[in-house]
Amino acid sequence: MLAVGTKAPDFTLPDQNGVDHALHDYLGKKVILYFYPKDNTKGCTTQACGFADRYPLFNEKGAVVIGISKDSVRSHKNFETKNDLPFTLLSDPETKVIQLYDVWKEKKMYGRTYMGIVRSTYLIDEQGIIVKALEKVKAKENPQEMLDLL
Repeated sequence: MLAVGTKAPDFTLPDQNGVDHALHDYLGKKVILYFYPKDNTKGCTTQACGFADRYPLFNEKGAVVIGISKDSVRSHKNFETKNDLPFTLLSDPETKVIQLYDVWKEKKMYGRTYMGIVRSTYLIDEQGIIVKALEKVKAKENPQEMLDLL
């Protein structure tokens, strides 16, 4: 994880509509930047829908929600449509930003070792500084946890 108190690294990635978004576009707003393993899986859907359900509350607090995974733009569009997600999903198939934010780690499942995204969330302030970094978050609890931090 990147250290609290450091400047969040800037990046540009395409969203679910193929439109590029840069982190610096969000200066002046709080950003909840969450990294998740895969569209349309149980945990990732639970987490995304949790953020969607609370989205008006995040807006009231001046925060935007941005999800990042290595899924394609098309996969993100399907995920957004299927779950009526009101926030931005960014596609990082080459894992450049995922690695930049130090959430690409060795994982183990059923005795198999592989590289993958560790479900993690950053809270970035209006000046682009990381104020909270949470690793191995629980999909169901993370949206409310982030709302409470605001």
